[in-house]
Amino acid sequence: MEWGDEWLARDKAQHALACLLIALLGAALAGRSARPALRRRAAAVGSAASLAAGAAKEAADEAGLFGSAGASPKDAAADLLGVAAAALALALLSRRRRGRKARADDGGVSLV
Repeated sequence: MEWGDEWLARDKAQHALACLLIALLGAALAGRSARPALRRRAAAVGSAASLAAGAAKEAADEAGLFGSAGASPKDAAADLLGVAAAALALALLSRRRRGRKARADDGGVSLV
């Protein structure tokens, strides 16, 4: 396990960005599923996919598959930061959509 890497290194930004994008992509795909249970839990599905990808990358690093010095807890922390950013973005988007839907429902003229 590698502990000597820097917190503010380029690869930490790459880890965070990759996990953010994987989480958003996973959530988008789950949100378009034919299964209602997957659609309701799209953010969780995307986050789980992203965390699994990050864990697999660290396991591969530890096994020496990518020629790195080993798994890094700091890389895992950057992965978590990316997933948290995606979860925040998805929560804000969901809140915005609910607000639009509520305004659309209240602003109409009833003919009944």
